Amino acid sequence: MADYRIDIMTLFPDSMRGVLGESIIGRAAKKGIIEINCVQIRDFTENKQMQVDDYPYGGGWGLVMMAQPLKSCLDHIKAQAGERRTRVIYMSPQGKPFNQEEAKRLKRDYDHLVLVCGHYEGIDERAYTLADEVISLGDYVLTSGELASMVVIDAVVRKLPGVLGAETGALGESFADGLLEYPQYTRPATFNGMEVPAVLLSGNHGAVDRWRREQKPRAHLSLAP
Repeated sequence: MADYRIDIMTLFPDSMRGVLGESIIGRAAKKGIIEINCVQIRDFTENKQMQVDDYPYGGGWGLVMMAQPLKSCLDHIKAQAGERRTRVIYMSPQGKPFNQEEAKRLKRDYDHLVLVCGHYEGIDERAYTLADEVISLGDYVLTSGELASMVVIDAVVRKLPGVLGAETGALGESFADGLLEYPQYTRPATFNGMEVPAVLLSGNHGAVDRWRREQKPRAHLSLAP
């Protein structure tokens, strides 16, 4: 059994699997560090049409996801989770902003995340009572919660031991110490009339470290003029 588990409640599991099976997350799953399951909400409907949405009471444009299939799907996932420390998260613009500290908290305090991906014109308000918290990526609206969920998954998974290879791999990343990443350069030394800073070619590791610290902008500062 993997040390960490993530279940994604979604209407589009195939699109999620294609992305989550690649790169760092895919390798972590193959190593057994993490288990990721994409669970089809539609499988838990209680009508012959496998309908997961309906028109809103009071009128209005669009369709709203029903609470029943969401609850039944979540009940099924929780029954399989056993004694894991589970956290149920809805992705919504109305939630609290997601950042690096939130990613650390989710990795540290839980070993099982359930991410609920809404669709259509939202979900029945009563379904929000099923969640432990609501998370937002920002003040904008996406077609569905799948994209937002993948951002949260990536930010959390890369912090798990063994995922990035070296245990210190995540420590040097942007925001890890409240600073953004320092400028990086690779070959060739001259490109389009621009030169790599001489200190990086000096071989003086102490000078390189000092230069990099000086070049790191604070995370809360904008680089725009």
